[in-house]
Amino acid sequence: MFSKRNLRWPFFVIFILLATGVVATIASAQEGKSVSSYGPTNQETSFDQIKAARMAVKNERYKEHIDLLNSRYDLSQKTAPDVNMSGGKAIPVGPTAKLRGINWEQINSLSPEQIREKGVFPYKPLPFADHAEGGMLFPEMISKLLPRLVRFDLDFDLPEHFLPDPAPGIYLTTRPDLGDVAKGRLITIENYYQIFNGILNPKQLEGLRLLLTQFPQQQFNATEDRRSDEPSLGVTCFDCHANGHSNGANHLVGDIRPQEFRHRIETPSLRGVNIQRLFGSQRALKTVEDFTEFEQRAAYFDGDICMAAKKGINVLERATQVHFMAEFMALLDFPPAPKLDIYGELDQTKATARELNGEKLFNGKARCAACHPTPYYTDNTMHDLKAERFYKQEMINGMMMANDGSIKTFPLRGIKDSPPYMHDGRCFTLEDIIEYFNLIQQLRLDPKEKQDLVAFLRCL
Repeated sequence: MFSKRNLRWPFFVIFILLATGVVATIASAQEGKSVSSYGPTNQETSFDQIKAARMAVKNERYKEHIDLLNSRYDLSQKTAPDVNMSGGKAIPVGPTAKLRGINWEQINSLSPEQIREKGVFPYKPLPFADHAEGGMLFPEMISKLLPRLVRFDLDFDLPEHFLPDPAPGIYLTTRPDLGDVAKGRLITIENYYQIFNGILNPKQLEGLRLLLTQFPQQQFNATEDRRSDEPSLGVTCFDCHANGHSNGANHLVGDIRPQEFRHRIETPSLRGVNIQRLFGSQRALKTVEDFTEFEQRAAYFDGDICMAAKKGINVLERATQVHFMAEFMALLDFPPAPKLDIYGELDQTKATARELNGEKLFNGKARCAACHPTPYYTDNTMHDLKAERFYKQEMINGMMMANDGSIKTFPLRGIKDSPPYMHDGRCFTLEDIIEYFNLIQQLRLDPKEKQDLVAFLRCL
């Protein structure tokens, strides 16, 4: 028979096991791995072990992803001969999406149910380069200029001809007489003062400095759990929003769990934020100040506040930092559109017949203006296009092809400067965007109408 002292021993053992997680580990092993909202903050492996594990799967996953892109798209370089982005780069021409056993005229005649059943929808959600891994990923045209942004475990997936200018123009609402202030230069912490001193006021200049200052981020930080070879101070806001615009960098939206349901997210332009009332593709944050704080406190760390605490959260002070950053961003203007009048409509003395017909279609048959009204071509709200009507939910390269949900209406001013398109970049050209909405809205546009719409969009 046990004494009272002996009876205390089993309870002491159970307490220790619970405290060290052994019981939980045994239960987990018996029941199968559970899905957690949190990442592993207590890293038990070294940087060398993490790198070796990532490198072991790099080539295989890269091949899987590139094979998927090649099966969906024609990735060859085709550009418009008569129009460029505002910075001078050639505009990519499409449509690039590949159809299987059907042509555009035939697919346009099918119902959503028929397209879904035949499995021929050409614009399914686009997975991240390694969807199970995620994180910020920068195009080579940027990482060549800023080598600190190179990831050892992932290569960027889209060809450069489908991306914006590497050093986009900067147009200021306060000084339109200056035109492009950047003049082909990528604005960094090293040159911003020389370029903007005397143009901005002290608060705006300080805001720009903060937008160009490195802060820790999930993949770029000083811990062993990073994806850069060397410990890093982190990334800057303008590493993705190059010159206050976009460079095509992408990552996974931080708001969704589990990992396979997260959406690839393309970097949107910051041009024209002064006229926008919602921020974040799906978050619907109400001010650019809210968005700036959200990025630093959560989105930089895949929405994991515990990981942020470990890797170096940057808690911005609202009155003297966030406000200054927002004040500069509010100066970022759309590029010039010489064919538009003061109402944001085409000047009939400057536009071609094709462009004018495209505007008529935009406001009429194509119903674009229902969500993209003049003068900035946004209704400042969100819409759910229910694209999942056209394809079956399935797992492809680590991503579940599920619903997109509500997406904010982005302004179309300067749209020719911002490929690829849609929140996840699944449409590489303006022609692809027209084909996408022609299917989604069941518009039944003919080839000439599609071409006229593209001609109009290039004027915005």
